[in-house]
Amino acid sequence: MIIIDTHCHLDNEQYYEDIETVISNALDSNVKGFLIPGADPKDLPRAVELAEKYDEVYFSVGVHPYDANAFDLEIMKKYVTHPKCIAVGECGLDYFRLPESEIDKEEEIKLQKDVFIKQIEFAKEVRKPLIVHVRDASNDSKKLLLDYNAKEIGGVLHCFNADEQLISLANENFYFGIGGVLTFKNARKLIQVFPKIPKEKIIIETDGPYLTPHPHRGKRNEPAYTTLVAQKISELLEISLEEVETFTTDNAKTLFKEFSNIN
Repeated sequence: MIIIDTHCHLDNEQYYEDIETVISNALDSNVKGFLIPGADPKDLPRAVELAEKYDEVYFSVGVHPYDANAFDLEIMKKYVTHPKCIAVGECGLDYFRLPESEIDKEEEIKLQKDVFIKQIEFAKEVRKPLIVHVRDASNDSKKLLLDYNAKEIGGVLHCFNADEQLISLANENFYFGIGGVLTFKNARKLIQVFPKIPKEKIIIETDGPYLTPHPHRGKRNEPAYTTLVAQKISELLEISLEEVETFTTDNAKTLFKEFSNIN
C-alpha cells in the first residue's frame, strides 16, 4: 500500500537543511509521491530543483491569494511547460486577514478574485487541474468555480474547510484534500462533515510544514505524517487502513495522472 502527499511545501525554508532525510523518512513510511504547490513565484526555482532531483516529486505553478500582488502570467507560462509541472495553484480566495478599511477590503477582494479567475482560465488553457485554497470565502469561491466552468479541468479543494455547501463540487470534478486538521481535537465540524464527502473524491495531503497532525502538533509537519491522516480516515469511516490507502491513492492518480507511474 502507498500514500501520495498531494500538497506539501517541500520548497519551504523549513526543509532546506534536511530535505533528503524528510523525503527518505516519507519513502520509508510508504509515501511514494509528493506534489509541491505553487504559492509564491520566488519559490518556483527550488520546487523545480527538487522535482528534477527526485523522481517522486512533482510541482504546480500558481499564486496564493496572500501573494496575489506577485501574480505574473509570463512566469506561469515559463514553468507550466516543465514535464513535472502537473497542476495550477494553489490559487483561490482567502478573506481571513482582510484590511479593516472598507475601501482597502474591497480592493483586496477584487484583486484576489481577478487573480483567481486568471488562474482558472490559465488552467483550462493548459489543461491542468486546479489546486484551490478557500478560507472564509466559500460563497465567492464556489461561484467563481461554477461561473468560469472550472469543471472542465477539475481539481482539489486543498485543506477542505468543512463547509457543507462545497461538497456539491464533488459533482463538478473536484476532490477534497484532507490533512492533519482531521486529527485535531477541535476539528468537530470537519469530523461531522467528513463522512458526507464521496469516498471517490478524497485525497490525502499534509500542507507541510504547516498543520501538523496529532500527536505531533507544534512540530514541523512532513509527508511521513500522512500515515496519521490515513489512520484517522480509517477510524472515522470504519474501514481498514489498507482500503484508505488504496482509494486515496487511486483518487490522486485519477486527478493528477502523472502519479500513475508510482507504484
